[in-house]
Amino acid sequence: MCALAIRKPSHVARLEEDLLPLLLACVEGRLPERPVRFSPLTALSVVLAAKGYPGAPLRGSEILGLARAEAMPFVMITHAGTKREGEKLVADGGRVLNVTGIGADVAEARARAYAAIDTIDWPGGFYRRDIGWRALKTTLKRA
Repeated sequence: MCALAIRKPSHVARLEEDLLPLLLACVEGRLPERPVRFSPLTALSVVLAAKGYPGAPLRGSEILGLARAEAMPFVMITHAGTKREGEKLVADGGRVLNVTGIGADVAEARARAYAAIDTIDWPGGFYRRDIGWRALKTTLKRA
């Protein structure tokens, strides 16, 4: 079993080295000889889920506008439950996409994630608007 602690899209977004050699080292039973390097920036991920999730998620609804979101700076999109049907990208699970914003702090990362989500056209999906509120509240108390 590999002890590489890259379990979340926000971890991958902050990774400052190629992921493939790390994954190969895990598969081959070699842990990295040194700690994995992460950016000091903050990353925040928002899950886009199919309507009906967590019960019976709606499958097959088309997702549009992803290219606009992916083109935004400091934004990373990872697919969790999508598939291609010809030229269309469609939902094929409950938790469908992770949209990660990267910024100097939680507020900036959060703003970038939600700005990217706003460019995605997917009536068959939903997401929460309160992600990161506790971290924002803590940050505001310190200021």
